[in-house]
This record gives sequence, C-alpha cells and structure tokens, in this order.
Amino acid sequence: MATLIEHILKLTDHRDRDHLELTLSKALIDLLPVDRVVMARVVSEDGIRRWLEIASLDARGGGKLVDPLRVDFDTLRPIEDHKDRHQCVLTRDRVEVAWAGEEGPRITYMPLFADSRNDDEGVVEVHSGAALNSEQQQVIGVVLHVFRNMYNLLAYSDRDALTGLLNRKALDDTFYSAVLEELDEGAQARTKALEASVEPGHERRHRVPPNYWLGTVSVDNFGQINDKHGHLIAEEVLLLVARIMNNTFRTYDRIYRLGGDQFAVLMHCPDEALVLAAFERFRANMEKFNFPQVGQITACAGFTRVTADDSPDTTLERAERAVDHGQHNGRNKVFSHGDLVRKGFFADAPKVGAVDLF
Repeated sequence: MATLIEHILKLTDHRDRDHLELTLSKALIDLLPVDRVVMARVVSEDGIRRWLEIASLDARGGGKLVDPLRVDFDTLRPIEDHKDRHQCVLTRDRVEVAWAGEEGPRITYMPLFADSRNDDEGVVEVHSGAALNSEQQQVIGVVLHVFRNMYNLLAYSDRDALTGLLNRKALDDTFYSAVLEELDEGAQARTKALEASVEPGHERRHRVPPNYWLGTVSVDNFGQINDKHGHLIAEEVLLLVARIMNNTFRTYDRIYRLGGDQFAVLMHCPDEALVLAAFERFRANMEKFNFPQVGQITACAGFTRVTADDSPDTTLERAERAVDHGQHNGRNKVFSHGDLVRKGFFADAPKVGAVDLF
C-alpha cells in the first residue's frame, strides 16, 4: 500500500488540473478503508446548475473518469436533487449521512474547494462501511489540502491576470494533451474500419468522430473605445465581456482570453448549427448589454471545426478569418469558417501565418 507521502508526491507531480481529481480519488481509496470515492463538480448552462461526476472509483476495482467537454448536460442531475451534496457546497463544510443506522455504512461529503470566493464548486463523496475516525478524517484533510494548493497553483499559471479566464498556454495544453490525441485516435479507428473487410449483408459500423470546435471573439471598434474612454474603462469593458461569456457558454466549455480584446472558446458539440446558436446567443447578449460609461458594444465571432491535422495556430487562424469577415461586413456578426468556405468566400486551405494573432 502506498504511503501518504507517496500520494502527496503524485498530486504535486501534476501539471494539468484535469487529472487532479482522479489522483485524489486514488489516494483516498488506497489510504483509507472506504468502499467508493466520487468527485462531483457543479456545472451550469443557461442558469441551470447540475452535478457532473468527474471521477468515480471503487475499492474493489473499476471506476470512470469523465471529460467535461463531452458531457450531455441534460442527462445530469439538477443540483437541488441531491440535497446532501448541495448542503455541503452551500456550507463549505463536511456533511455525514448514516443511511443504515448510526453504527452502519455512511456517506461523508466534503467540499472540494474550501474558499467561498472560489467560483469552482464541488464535493468529495466518500462511501464507507462505518464512521471515519479522527485519524482517517485527518488523512482526508491533508490530501485535500494538497489538492487545493495544487489546483490553485495550476489555476494561477493558466489564467489571464485581468479577466480570470484561461490563457493561451492553457489552450495549447488542452489542445495537445486532450483534443488532438482523441481526434487522432478517432482517425486511426476510422481508417482501420475502412480497411477491414466486411461480409456481404453486414453493416460496417464506424466510430463517431469527436466534434471539437474552436471559436474566437473580438470586440468591435475596441481601439476607438480605448482611445475615447481610456485604458481603465477599456479594461472594465474586457472584464464585462468575460462575464457575459461566462454567463452565456456552458460551464464545461473552455473560455480563454488570448490578449487584447481577443477571446476564444473551445467546446465539444455534435452539430455546427448548435455551435452557431451558442455564439449567436453570446452576440445577442453583448448587443443588449449596457456597458457603464460606454453604452452599447458589439462583437464579432467566428468558429471552426478542429481536425486531427490542426495545431492551435492553424485552428485559431481559421476562426480569426471568420471574425475578420464579420468585422469587414457590418460587424456584430457570427460566422462559421466552414460555411464561408462552402459559400466560396475563402479558399479551403488558408496560408498559415497570414494573420498576426498576437
């Protein structure tokens, strides 16, 4: 059995927040006499909040790890439906439920994040055959403390200092560590399926490819706003744009600030029309928002499907070309790069490096 120090070292080895919950779950399973550990995070869409079980491990083996980008939000439980988890999140304190008598099995809920100022919300759910003693609770407290420190440290390194959104480094990390790896696996699976022989009368089944999309957003006439109202007001505009994006897109969509007035969104979505609808909602929310001391401000957005041959630069370039098309054709517009290609506005293979993004 691994020691507490060994598990602490594993937690501090990480350079990616997406794997911290799984490592925390493994530590608790290995160090304590528990039956099951669940890591549940609160996610929201259009003001509706639900539970997303990021990681779930059983002491007897087995479990699951969920990619937040690929969840079906409507299948998740509303936050109010799980009252004990909800209470733990609201109070940021431990909740213990003895569901078969005071001496019997129970579920202990602990807040994943202790600071109420942290927008992240979640619980550690520990299933055990009996109450955890003070020493076992202390072990959980130590491991959780290290988890929170690492989470905050990694969050600081991949967050934009002004808006708190993810930064370009975080986009590159996600792109190479998750998106392209999964797309490449999907491409290999499809190639093998095409090469395989199929008997007459039998249907060839293909793996459904992952549908990742990257969109960029630029504020219309931002330079004029900065010149007319000054740097501080311009920064306030960017903060409010970030807030509108957070309120518009899903919790598990990745929202980035690339620099200046440029933002980006990475999402997993099965259909181009749904991606267009999401960016149209953002455009409409921008248009109707009254920015203090400035008034109405609009933005243009463009998006493109991510392919296995892409890099962050090539994907961002396609999205930016769609944004530029909107800004040169009336502003306050949303365009799909793929749709513009189909309509003949762009060649299918734009020259890499033609647009200076940063």
